Amino acid sequence: MTNDPQQMNCQEFQAQLAELIGTGQNPGDHPHLKTCPLCRALLADLKTIAEAARQMFPIQQPKEELWERIVSAIKNEEASSKYN
Repeated sequence: MTNDPQQMNCQEFQAQLAELIGTGQNPGDHPHLKTCPLCRALLADLKTIAEAARQMFPIQQPKEELWERIVSAIKNEEASSKYN
């Protein structure tokens, strides 16, 4: 295994890909991708899959009444714990 991103093989790059994505860095900037069409295609496929998943399961904010119920429950719990 090499520490030099320029000399990295596909297996090494793919083993680090999840961590690279998790750091918030742009994996498309990785030096290995400049010379490897297979890993560029893999990354493009992963981006397509991720976008499709976001469209299928959009992030939804809970209704405001939920937050009100949570705050109320916390206050009730605090009040009851003062008397116990």
